[in-house]
Amino acid sequence: MHATLVTEYLYMYCRWLCHLHSSFTFSLASSLQPETGETNGLSAWETEETDSLLALLCAQPAPSLSPPSSAHAVRPSDVTVLSAIGLPSSSRSEVLTVLKRISELLSLCNPSLVSLIPEQSDALFSEYPQRSLPSQAAHLSLSLKTHQAIDSDRSWKLVLLLVPVDDLCGCPEQASSQVATVVHQFDQALQTLHGQLVRTVVNAMVWVGHGGVGDSQKESRECHCKETSNAAELSLTKGILALSLQESLKHHLEVNPWYNDGEDFAVLLQETPMDMGVGHISGGRTPLYGQRTVKINKVATQLWTNLLQPMTGESDLDNHNLISDPCHSEYQPFLRTQRNSPPEPHPRARTADSVVFPDQKTGSELTCEDRSPSPLTPTSVHALRPADIKVLAALGDSLTAANGAGGSPNNILDVLVEYRGLSWSIGGDENLTSVTTLPNIFREFNPNLTGFAVGTGKEDSPSAFLNQAVAGANSDDMVSQVRVLVEKMRNDPRIDFENDWKVITMFIGGNDLCDHCTDTVYFSPNNFVSHVRQALDILHQEVPRALVNLVEVLNIIPLRRLHQDKSLNCPTWLVNMLCRCVVKPPDGSAEVQELKDLNRAYQSGMQELVESGRYDTHSNFTVVVQPFFREVMLPLLEDGRPDRSFFASDCFHLSQKSHSLMARALWNNMLESLGNKTYIHDFTNDLPLKCPSQASPFLRTYKNSNHSYGDPAPTMPPITNWGSDFSCAVHGPSDPVPSSVHRLRPTDIKVVAALGDSLSAGFGAKAKNLLQLTNEYRGVSWSIGGDQTLETVTTLPNILRKFNPSLRGFSTGIGTAQRGFNMAVSGAKAFNIPAQVEKLIQALRDSKEVDFENDWKLVTLFIGGNDLCQYCQDRASLSPQNYSLYLMESLDLLYRNVPRVLVNVLEILQIDGLRKIKRNSLGCSLLQENLCPCVLAPGEDSLELSEMRRINREFQAKTERLVWGVRYSGRKDFAVVIQPFFQTTIIPLGPDAKPDLSFFSVDCFHFSERGHAEMAISLWNNMLEPVGQKQTYNNFTYDRNKLRCPTEEQPYIFTIINSFPSIPTTTTAAAPTPPTSTAMPFESPCWDIVPAWAVALVGVTGLLIGWGATWLLLFYREQRMKRTATLNVELKGTGSCFINTGTKGTETLHGYMGQQ
Repeated sequence: MHATLVTEYLYMYCRWLCHLHSSFTFSLASSLQPETGETNGLSAWETEETDSLLALLCAQPAPSLSPPSSAHAVRPSDVTVLSAIGLPSSSRSEVLTVLKRISELLSLCNPSLVSLIPEQSDALFSEYPQRSLPSQAAHLSLSLKTHQAIDSDRSWKLVLLLVPVDDLCGCPEQASSQVATVVHQFDQALQTLHGQLVRTVVNAMVWVGHGGVGDSQKESRECHCKETSNAAELSLTKGILALSLQESLKHHLEVNPWYNDGEDFAVLLQETPMDMGVGHISGGRTPLYGQRTVKINKVATQLWTNLLQPMTGESDLDNHNLISDPCHSEYQPFLRTQRNSPPEPHPRARTADSVVFPDQKTGSELTCEDRSPSPLTPTSVHALRPADIKVLAALGDSLTAANGAGGSPNNILDVLVEYRGLSWSIGGDENLTSVTTLPNIFREFNPNLTGFAVGTGKEDSPSAFLNQAVAGANSDDMVSQVRVLVEKMRNDPRIDFENDWKVITMFIGGNDLCDHCTDTVYFSPNNFVSHVRQALDILHQEVPRALVNLVEVLNIIPLRRLHQDKSLNCPTWLVNMLCRCVVKPPDGSAEVQELKDLNRAYQSGMQELVESGRYDTHSNFTVVVQPFFREVMLPLLEDGRPDRSFFASDCFHLSQKSHSLMARALWNNMLESLGNKTYIHDFTNDLPLKCPSQASPFLRTYKNSNHSYGDPAPTMPPITNWGSDFSCAVHGPSDPVPSSVHRLRPTDIKVVAALGDSLSAGFGAKAKNLLQLTNEYRGVSWSIGGDQTLETVTTLPNILRKFNPSLRGFSTGIGTAQRGFNMAVSGAKAFNIPAQVEKLIQALRDSKEVDFENDWKLVTLFIGGNDLCQYCQDRASLSPQNYSLYLMESLDLLYRNVPRVLVNVLEILQIDGLRKIKRNSLGCSLLQENLCPCVLAPGEDSLELSEMRRINREFQAKTERLVWGVRYSGRKDFAVVIQPFFQTTIIPLGPDAKPDLSFFSVDCFHFSERGHAEMAISLWNNMLEPVGQKQTYNNFTYDRNKLRCPTEEQPYIFTIINSFPSIPTTTTAAAPTPPTSTAMPFESPCWDIVPAWAVALVGVTGLLIGWGATWLLLFYREQRMKRTATLNVELKGTGSCFINTGTKGTETLHGYMGQQ
C-alpha cells in the first residue's frame, strides 16, 4: 500500500478521534472498556497524559500534496528522517524516552519515518556522549548520506540538536570559557550539517537535566571547584549556565544569519531552555516513579509544541494544560523556523548587551566623634559600645553570600560568583569610603575587628572566614550553618572564644518563600520558626558574649513587579526557575494573597520568638530583631519603571549598590531603640549613617531600650494525652451508597482492618519500662486502634468515628482479646501477610456485625521493617523481589475475594534514621541493635550501610511499581493507594535540636503513643491529598489542629482515578461520561440529548475504524521491519553510532499511549 494513502488515512482517523474527544470528552483508555473501568494497559499517569497527547494529534496538519521545496514550509508529515545529536551524559534514559515520544508522534504523521534516535542498549551508545558535538554532526552526516533507505538529496530531515547544561562545569572562574567552548562547538556542528546536508531543519535547544553540573567532567577532574550538594544552589548554577548558553547561542545565530538564508536548510533555537527539572529544593530527592513519568511526558509534549508553534509565546512547561483547545483554533501547519515565525513583540536584550548604569556610590561617610570602647570590657550585652565588638559573623543564603553583587550588569555568569567581601553584613573589602558594609563600619570603631570575609569564594574558602552563608539555603539549613560557625570560632587562634564580644547576623527566609507552593506544610510558618529557633538555641547554649541580629524576612512581593515589565529585559525564565512561587502567580490571585499572608506570618513568627524572652536568660547573650526589611519600597526610575541598577544581572540578587544601603539600614537599626526601629526600607533614600550618642552609646537591646516585651504567652498546661481536635463539618453518608470506590466519602466507611507487624500491633506503645515493652497496646495503634475518643487518643478509626459512629473493626485495650480486624502480628515479615489476609477474609465473612457484600471496608497494610532489619542475614528470602511478590499475593487475595474495599499501602520508612535515636538506658543500648542489626550495626561509612540504604529504596520502588500499575484497576469497587508520608523519613527533633525521644518507646525502636498519634494524622492527611500531590515526609510536631478536612469540592478519599479531574470515576451509562466536578456525581449534560443508540453506534464505529487503522499500521510495519533488518546491517557497516529504530514509529496509537 502506498505510504501517502496510509498517511492520509491516519490523518482522517486521528481527526475522527479528535472529534470524539472534543464532543464527548472521551478518555482514549476508558472509552474502550466502559463497564469495568479498566484502562487497557494504561497507568493513571499515562491516562492523564492521553488527553494532552490526543490534543496534539487533533492539531496535526494534513500532509503536503507534494514535497515542499522550502525548509520554511515543511509539515510534520513531510519529515522522512528524525535524528538527534548532543544527548547529555546524565539522565540519558529520560532524554531518550522524550525523543522517542517525538519519533512516535512524527510516525503518526508519516509512517515512513526513519528514526535514527539511538537505543540505550546499543553497544555504541555508551561512547556516544563522549564524542564532541562536531564529531557527532560529522557521524550523523555520514550516516544520512550512506543510508540506503534514505534519499539524502530529496528526503526532508529533522535534526534535534541538544546543548546540555549538565555537561558544563559550574565553577564560576571556568563558566565563561566553558560557554564559549560550547558555542564554538555548536558553530562547528552547524557548519558541518550545513555543508553536508540539504533539505534539513535543525531544531536546537538548551537542555537542563536533573543531574549535577559537570557530570561528564568529574572523572577527568576538569572542574576546579568542589561540587555542591545543596539542591537549591545546584538549581541556581544550572539555571544561570542555561540562560548564558541560551543568550550566547541566540546571539551567535543572529550574527550568522546565513544559516537561514537558503531554502533547503534552516536552524531554529527554541526560545527558552528545555527543563527536565532538578530534585526538590529542600532535599534534591529523586522524583517518584509515577511523577518522573508524568514529567517526561510533559517535556515531550512541550518539545512537540515548540517544534510547531511560533517561537514567541511558547507554552510554559509548568502549565497543566499545555495546548488550549487546539481542535477549534487556527493552527500553523509547518515546522517552525526563524523565517516563518512572527517577530517577538517584546524582544529581550541579552544580559551581555551593553547596559550602562550611572556611577554608583557605594562608599559612606561616618561623622561620629566618639569612637572609643568601654573603659573596661563589659560583662553585659546590654552595655556594649560599637568599639567593644571584636568579632563579626553571618549566616544566611545567597543575599549574604553576595551572589553577583560585584558583577557586571551585562554578564549573567557573574551571578555564580559569591562576592563575600562586598556582603552587606559581613564583607570587609577595602574600607568604608569605597565599600559600605557592616564590618567596614565597625572597623571605624575597632580597626582590630576580625571575622569578616574578603574577596570571592564559597563558604568553605579561607577568605570567607565567618561568613558561613550558603547560596540557596532555606531555614532548615540554619542548624548546620550554626554548627560550622561555632566550630570555626572555637578553633581559630584569632578569636578568644570565651572573652571576645561577637555580633552574629542571621538573615534567612527568602528561599522558603520562593519554594512554599511546592510544599505548603514543610514551608509553613510553624516549621520556619522552628528551624530558626533550633539554630538560635544552639547559639544561646554554646556561644558566650554574643549579640545576634535576627533580620526579618524581607517583604518579597515587590520583586514581582521587576518581572512584569518586559521593557526591563529581565531574565524572567531564570527567576521562574529559582522563585516560581513568587513570580508566576497572576496579580489578584489567591496564590498571591497566600504569599502575602505567609510573608507576614514569617515576620511575626520571628518577632514572637524573640519577644518570648527565650534568649534573655543571662546577661552575656541576646537576640534583637532588626526589622528594616519588613516593608520594602522598590526603587523606581523617573519614568516609573523599576530601577535595575539595584539588582544583579539576573534581576533577583542584589547589586553592590543595594548591599551598601542594606548595611546602612542594619547599622542604623542596631542603634535604634526597640519599639522605635525603622521598619520601612526605601532603596531610593541615601541613608546617612547614625552615630551613638552620649545619652545612649550602646548597641540597643530590649533592656537598654527600656523596652518591655509583650506579655508572654500563657504557659501551656502539661500534655496529658495525644488526642486531636476535630473541626470538620460532618455530613451524612452518600445517598445512595456509592458503587464506585472513587466516590467514597469518609462517612461511607463501615469497617476498618489492618495488616502488618509490631507497629500495627501497638508493640510497647505505652510502655514505661522494659517489663511493659512486650505488651501490644492495640487500642492506640495508629491505623486500627479505637481506645477512648479522638480527643484523647488519635488513631485512624477514632477520626473515622467522627464521621460514622457505627464504625466496626477497630481494636481496643491490650493484647488480642479485643483485636477486632487488627490482624497484625509482632515480628511479621512480608511473607506472613498472605496468611493475615486469609484470616481477615474469614473474619469478615464470619462477623455478624459486617455486611460482607455491601459494607465499604478500609484496609491499611504496612509491612517491611523486619524484612529490612534482617535482610543481611538472609538476602535471598528477604530480597526486594520477594517482598514485592508477597505484597502482590496479599493484594491479589483481597482483590479476588473482598468486595467494596479501599486498601492503604504505606511505603516502608527510611529505616536508617533509627541510627540517630540514642538514649543512655538499658532498653536502648541492649535491645535496639538486636532488633535491627542489619541497619544499626554497620559503620557510618561502610559498604554494608550503603547497601541497606539502596535496598530500602528498592523496597519503596517495588511498592510503587506494583500499586501504580493496572493490576488492580479492573473493579470499580476496589482500589489500592500508596500513602507515602514515610517515603522521606524525618526524625523529629526536640528543642535541643536532638532527636525527640518522646516519639519512641523504651527500646528506641518502636513508636510510643505519641508516635502512633502522629502516624495516624499523617495517614489521614495523605488520604485527603490527591495522588501526585501527597506529602512524602512525616511532619511530627505537636499540634492538636493538624487534621485535614474533606471539602465540598473534594469530598472523596483520593484514589489514583479521582485525583485527575479529566478521568471519569463512574460509568453508569453505556459509555464513559465526562466529569464536571469532583464534588458532584460524574454525569454529563450531553447524554440527555444524545440517544443511547447513537452512543452505541459511535462506540462500534470507533472500534471498526480502530481495527482498520491498526491493520494498516501493522501491515506497513511488517514491510518496514523486513527493510530495517537489512538497513541495520548496512548502517553498522558505516561505523556510525546511530542505529535505526524506526520500526517503533509505526506502533498503533493505543500502543503508544500504553508505553511507559
